[in-house]
Amino acid sequence: MSATTLPIPVSRLGFDPDYLPAFEDKLFIEGVQAGRRLTNFFTLLLFATVIATYGVLSDSTATVIGAMIVAPLMGPIMATTVAVVMGSTQRALRSFALVIAGIFTVIVFSYLLAWVVPDITISFTSNGEIASRINPGLYALLTALGAGAAGAFITSRAEIADSMGGVAIAISLVPPLCVVGIALQQGELGAAKGAMLLFLTNFFAILLAGGLVLVVLGLGKLAATRQQVLVRRRGLALFAAGILFVTFPLSLTAYNSITRTTENKIATVEVEKWLEGTSYEVVRVVVGDRLVITSVEGSGELKPIQDLADQLATALGRPVVVNLLTIPLQSSSSFSP
Repeated sequence: MSATTLPIPVSRLGFDPDYLPAFEDKLFIEGVQAGRRLTNFFTLLLFATVIATYGVLSDSTATVIGAMIVAPLMGPIMATTVAVVMGSTQRALRSFALVIAGIFTVIVFSYLLAWVVPDITISFTSNGEIASRINPGLYALLTALGAGAAGAFITSRAEIADSMGGVAIAISLVPPLCVVGIALQQGELGAAKGAMLLFLTNFFAILLAGGLVLVVLGLGKLAATRQQVLVRRRGLALFAAGILFVTFPLSLTAYNSITRTTENKIATVEVEKWLEGTSYEVVRVVVGDRLVITSVEGSGELKPIQDLADQLATALGRPVVVNLLTIPLQSSSSFSP
């Protein structure tokens, strides 16, 4: 009676070695179809840039989401971290070079697309799709880490590949680069730096979180020579350094945002105290470094504005200049004939 060889079971969490050929073919652009796949990549990237640029300029969230789904930029980024985990220097460098080419393509093309748009239609304050991408904070990093980990897990599983669209929406790659191009075209270097910081945050988060997930899944065990292990360690160390590089400015932005929010609340309370005994109500209070802009609505006499300036200076702990905007309150009633 002959013995039957049973297949070695794969753990529920681990990477399936039988999936490796298809996994590599999906991620790495190489072989006889490399030229066609590169053409597809850059064609989709240009389409996504058009959609994202004009979606951002029109302040259309739905359009920008569509661009995120179309954009193929996450592919080579994920391929870079997979190559590092597998210890393949050549594949990692080729994938990284494709990422750099994609970044350059999006920025230049969005610059040209913004060049044909009237400047008066571009706003870096009232346009929410632009404003939300030029001052990233720590929440952007935490979101990107989660999305990068999810993307790596989904990529490693053939049966759940359809979920990648959700990750593409969760992590923003092409839209921030489009904002960089738009900002450069408008001469807004500060906005361009902020949007580039958001992209780099997402980029390094995909590399590090994705790489760590793939290590946990056991992908690195499929290629474990001493040289490959060294490549993996150095690569993950570089990804971690990238995360540290973006964490400082993100933390600074988050700190400034919290400080401004706190000061706005403190100032609002002081304005409300100053308005006690009058018919006026606070509409808006915005605190700057030295200037406090206050809008109130009502009718009648107000207390001396110097009293308000003194109160705010005491509460905020620094001298301030108060700009007060009063909005007359008018009311009327209709009578039935």
